[in-house]
Amino acid sequence: MNAVRRLRASAKGWGGVGGMVVACALTATLALPPLRDAGGGGGTGPGGPDTARVTYAKAEECTAPENRSLRPSADTSGATIREIEARGHLIVGVDQNSYRWGYRDPNSENASAELEGFDIDLAHEIADALLGDRPDNIRFRAIPTDQRIPAIQEGRVDMVVRTMTISCSRLEQVAFSAPYFRTGQQVLAPRTSRIEGYDETLAGRRICAAEATIARDRVRDDIRTGRPAPTAELTESVPNQLDCLVQLQLGRADAVVTDGALAASQAAQDPTVELKGAPFTTEYYGVAMRKDADDLVRRVNRVLEDYRGGGWQQSYGKWLSETLGDDPARSLPPSPGYR
Repeated sequence: MNAVRRLRASAKGWGGVGGMVVACALTATLALPPLRDAGGGGGTGPGGPDTARVTYAKAEECTAPENRSLRPSADTSGATIREIEARGHLIVGVDQNSYRWGYRDPNSENASAELEGFDIDLAHEIADALLGDRPDNIRFRAIPTDQRIPAIQEGRVDMVVRTMTISCSRLEQVAFSAPYFRTGQQVLAPRTSRIEGYDETLAGRRICAAEATIARDRVRDDIRTGRPAPTAELTESVPNQLDCLVQLQLGRADAVVTDGALAASQAAQDPTVELKGAPFTTEYYGVAMRKDADDLVRRVNRVLEDYRGGGWQQSYGKWLSETLGDDPARSLPPSPGYR
């Protein structure tokens, strides 16, 4: 990883009313154009005849989706990787609004501060492995939560590194790397709320979960079957997880359901809210790519094998230990299983 990036200072926290103002301002940035001009086409293109093809299982046949990625390889002769090398930079879909994951520090004296966070570190690691450690080897595109899969399928990005949970249904649409982070769905609510977790205390409450997320699907399905409380209701959809925090701050929602790792960062932004109860699922983040980019998937998995041995822990300590705790073992994914 570039030495300058390694030395970048950790960002300061946000809080209170200031956190709300920043959240609203960041939400507004979703209408902005891409963070950097990617130059040329953003697509990775279909794999050529030299690319090994894999038939992905249907969702109903899928179990343990985190163990269904391709075996790692250091080979760089595949069509997708050759196209990226010819272009000279990797195009990565990321978040710019998730505190400590992918964001711009609002306290920075530099108005054009670079993106930083745990996901951003990983994106740089992949770009360095593919194209060498140089400052111009990556282009970022800001992708709303509900546009992660379309951005990959439409060729606007080579990959998405954006707290994206590996799931069976998503494996029908995109390919995933092996997991790089373990988390679970959790409830975020005001500190003064009587909500205690994902349970009957949500009765009559308005729950916000972003569009195209595992959380929204889970809450919708549970409400239909009378869980976690028969009178709970799902608020209108919003495009980003951060928008749910804004809805909570504005009193338009009583609780947020999202990944616990993201919820912890949101609680750090606004000390008037907190996590309620324990995680009620176990899920894993992966790097998402085109289904036909088998060579790129294998190469990313090779990068992850090396990254888990050192860089992962350093990045966790820098960005996430303050909100998730000093012990990274709870978030470090298990040894990957491959197809």
